[in-house]
Amino acid sequence: MSLLLSAPRVAGALVLLSLYAAGCLGLWWRHRQARRAEQARLDAEGRQAGAVLVLHASQTGQAQALAEETARRLRAAGHLVRLMPLGLADAATLQQARLALVVASTTGEGDAPDSAQPFVQACLPSAASPTPPLALAGLELAVLALGDRRYRAFCAFGHAVAHGLARCGATLKFETLEVDCGDAAVLARWWAQLEGLVATAAPAVPAKAVEAEDAGRTRWTLQQRRCLNPGSQGAPLFWLRFVPDVAPGAPAPEWQAGDLVQVFPPDDPLRPRSYSIASLPRDGGLELLVRERRDAQGRPGAASAWLCDRLGMGQSLDLRLQAHEGFRQAGNEERALILIGNGTGIAGLRAHLKHRAQQWREQGAGAPVWLLHGERQARHDTHFEEELQAWHRKGLLAHVDRVYSRDLPGRHVQEQLQAEWQRLCDWLARGAAIYVCGSLQGMGQAVDRLLREQLGEAGLQALIASGRYRRDVY
Repeated sequence: MSLLLSAPRVAGALVLLSLYAAGCLGLWWRHRQARRAEQARLDAEGRQAGAVLVLHASQTGQAQALAEETARRLRAAGHLVRLMPLGLADAATLQQARLALVVASTTGEGDAPDSAQPFVQACLPSAASPTPPLALAGLELAVLALGDRRYRAFCAFGHAVAHGLARCGATLKFETLEVDCGDAAVLARWWAQLEGLVATAAPAVPAKAVEAEDAGRTRWTLQQRRCLNPGSQGAPLFWLRFVPDVAPGAPAPEWQAGDLVQVFPPDDPLRPRSYSIASLPRDGGLELLVRERRDAQGRPGAASAWLCDRLGMGQSLDLRLQAHEGFRQAGNEERALILIGNGTGIAGLRAHLKHRAQQWREQGAGAPVWLLHGERQARHDTHFEEELQAWHRKGLLAHVDRVYSRDLPGRHVQEQLQAEWQRLCDWLARGAAIYVCGSLQGMGQAVDRLLREQLGEAGLQALIASGRYRRDVY
């Protein structure tokens, strides 16, 4: 039997394929337009008198996700809500509000998230200043502080917001709640206190039923898993690929370069872990890099144990996509990028490289990228080398600096960056943006300190304010 198809059959198949693609594109476009219209409606409602102000200060997106959930519950109860980043809240915004709910993460040793720096400088009173910068006598306030007890300054920024706005005259409705790594018990107290806090205010719109607790979670099936660093002196590092369990014809989940995903391990589903996504939706699957974790007693981490070992091929797990607005390329699409990271941080940086490669394919060329990445040993810890070299040959990756601390002791990403300081200055002068992804302790703090020392506090704050310095550090 001949395997050759007749010309009419080929033409018919192509027509059907084109119609199917056009139908999918039309569904996607209508869904996108509907989302934009809904967001515009919510923004307009939030500017009306009496709206509850919900603010978030997020470094990795967790505070933003909780603030969005807070806003959703308020709207479901019939209240007008204005949801916005804390860094965009000015004096007028705070003074016009009757009730403000703040979800604030702490990064580093008690620091504010990068996006909240404008608020810190303009709205929070300094210890040295006897006069508060704002008068907020009519504002009621509640703060949910997110942190990690492994750091000495646990939830320090959340407390700084509560104390600072109270000094300006705001009334604290209840004690600031401290959330350690997504502690579900404390979050349950927040939801309960939130319900009582807004119950006395008459809702501005008809109430709706509150959605299920697990809104946003979907099931994903493990399709592939591979150890990337056999023989390394470091802990095993695994590359994983998941595909969504969606019904035929249903839209696939969407995310952007820079976004995160929350994993709900069966052993501890109330304490989800967040991971940087290393792929894009057009890749057909969600890819992660996960390092096997063990505590001082040798016990495996709840999430990494499932992802690296216990989850069988073809088995499913609950995941929730987590938008990370502060680490996306929005606003920097046409800028050159300086991508800096170490270890599993290559995951988030790889997604940005894939996004930039997509731009180059569509436009024929584009702004270049400089990658600096640190690992342990070149022999065992060189990840995605063929992919990176292909981008380098095309010119997309103008420079690739791989630093291996065990091969050259004392040489880390921050030392490499300092050695290439003139190149960094040249790129910044031409408008480049800096993205940092990886460990906060060590690399993240050292790179931040170097930038502050060399650029000055005002210079770094200018980069943050313009969206040209973004971090996903953990």
